[in-house]
Amino acid sequence: MIALLWSPPAPAGRGPRQRLSLDQVVEAAMALAGRDGIEGLSMRKVAAALGVGAMSLYTYVPGRDELFELMIDRAWADRGRADPTLPWRAQVEQIADQAWQMYQQHGWLVSSNPARLPLGPHVLDAQEDLYRAIALTGLPEPDVVRIAGAVEGHVFGAARAVVVDARQAAATGVSSDGYWESRASFWGTYYSAERFPTMTRIWEAGGFDLEPDPGADMRFGLAMLLDGVELAVRRRAAAT
Repeated sequence: MIALLWSPPAPAGRGPRQRLSLDQVVEAAMALAGRDGIEGLSMRKVAAALGVGAMSLYTYVPGRDELFELMIDRAWADRGRADPTLPWRAQVEQIADQAWQMYQQHGWLVSSNPARLPLGPHVLDAQEDLYRAIALTGLPEPDVVRIAGAVEGHVFGAARAVVVDARQAAATGVSSDGYWESRASFWGTYYSAERFPTMTRIWEAGGFDLEPDPGADMRFGLAMLLDGVELAVRRRAAAT
């Protein structure tokens, strides 16, 4: 699998010519996943989309799991690099925005496991970019790793919420607003201001009246996270 990520086979120079390239197989799989979700992806469907027999795909990639890894690394190639002339925080914000856009473009990526990403060139390029930006803080290396994980985890979680909600709306025909409207009777029947005083106070103050804006919500959470990093940087500087 590592060899496929880093040294994909060149087209055969002798013998029967392969009809496809590995890139074509990966791109077809990504298109299918974008349409049907990763749950609907199969080697048979990819082969049908390419107009070849299912068994012929196994001459390009060992199986569906390996194909998924290639898809992930290819999708991560869409993440641009941060401007290295900017301060560390602005670079991290750029990287987070690029990751957010990647998940919006390739919603099926939220089915990947962030703890087991493929060791592909594009995944590692993006991780190097994030580590490099955070390392500019001067914080200890273990802290750099933890902060990078927190940033990636925050963006992934925010993106997953958007993608999953859109999938459920498409599958059920019920929008997010429709979902909550169908449960309107709860508030008069079961909700208790005495039991939930903090939520009640926030509600009465208009705290839940925000217009839906997932991108703004993601950036707000990121700002809170990076404010904490800046505080850690100042504390470290004051202690030295």
